[in-house]
Amino acid sequence: MVLSKYTKIYPSAEGADSRILYSTKNAATIIVPSGMIDDIEKGGLSEEEKETLVGLGFLVENPDQEKREMLGFISELNALNKSLRYVVVLNLDCNLGCKYCFEGVRKGKFYLTDEVEARFVDFVKRSDLSNKKDLQITFYGGEPLLSMERIISISKKVRTFAESKGIQYGFSLVTNGTRLKPEVVRRLTPLGLKSAKVTLDGPKRVHDAFRPFRYGSGSFDIIVRNIEEVCDSVRIQVGGNYTRGNYREFPLLVDYLMDRGLTPGKIPMIKFDPVVNESSEFALPDFHDGCDSTEEPWLVEATILLREEVLKRGYRQPKIMPSPCVMALDDSLIVNYDGTLYKCPGMIGRKECCIGDVASSANNSRGSHGLDDWKNEDCLACSYLPLCFGGCKYSKLVRDGNMRGVNCKKKYFDGTLEGLVAQDVRYDL
Repeated sequence: MVLSKYTKIYPSAEGADSRILYSTKNAATIIVPSGMIDDIEKGGLSEEEKETLVGLGFLVENPDQEKREMLGFISELNALNKSLRYVVVLNLDCNLGCKYCFEGVRKGKFYLTDEVEARFVDFVKRSDLSNKKDLQITFYGGEPLLSMERIISISKKVRTFAESKGIQYGFSLVTNGTRLKPEVVRRLTPLGLKSAKVTLDGPKRVHDAFRPFRYGSGSFDIIVRNIEEVCDSVRIQVGGNYTRGNYREFPLLVDYLMDRGLTPGKIPMIKFDPVVNESSEFALPDFHDGCDSTEEPWLVEATILLREEVLKRGYRQPKIMPSPCVMALDDSLIVNYDGTLYKCPGMIGRKECCIGDVASSANNSRGSHGLDDWKNEDCLACSYLPLCFGGCKYSKLVRDGNMRGVNCKKKYFDGTLEGLVAQDVRYDL
């Protein structure tokens, strides 16, 4: 038996006599005596130790066989998935004027129509539900709550259909939070509303500078008040988008929320992510303060610092675990307001990325989107493969203008993974 290629060995906070073993393949973490590393290499493990390490995926019989098994890793995940997931872009309109707007110049008075709604519902009804337990929609924008009645109409129809097939229906919102009022939650909860992700870009001064209303006033106070008024009725996740120049101020937001009583019991998860610069024809011409790739050194500090500041205040963070690009998931689709289909929200409106229409079907995107480009010897030999699988295709498209090849994250994980795993151990994630 030999150590799995997808095992990382890190120092342990328990002292020089122990080490952390972390499996990037199955997210297993164990603290072992330092001497056990030599025992593994020299074949000196007891049968009990060997059995434990094999069961956790740290020891394998044949490294070449392990690499071959990784080729089917995502296919196995897809086979085990029991959920059908749609992100429905209800509009490209918004009541905020964010400096780094994700839609960029695509934004406008574009709304999903009755005709597209009917075609989408028919599309859902044609879906293969033979092995599914639930059907989930994420309503997206623009600002989805500008299309409140559309959410209600779609949910009534899809929920009725799902229940007729014996599967559960639920939906979530990705919203700026300005319209997430108690009366809205009261209307949507009986129809299947499960959660809402609300964006706060740092403390009030920073947030209001980056996410003002279109007419110029700040949105921070209204959003926080809305969260306070609805967090007992619907699960809220707070997200935030930071830049190189402001990420160190984000812990002040967490403290402010705690001071307002929005503790982990009220908001289980807070997660911050960097703004990604858009370089296509959709980019806003005056914003360049985000990141162009994960290789920028400041992202290492920002990633570890902000995760630590959130965790030590008791809020939840996602555990570090295998995470293929959403585009590799078979039963996950993006439905644009005009009925066109995509595999990632960042690609809406890009003709070369469109994979079909709800009037017909979704085309196989594995070849056109380069989803198997990680299946090469260099990637298979990389211990970070299960955390990367070729990286984010959207970021690859933004940076290079195409999705071919991989968006390697080795430098990023070289800088961050040890710290992230130590956090997982320290906070028992």
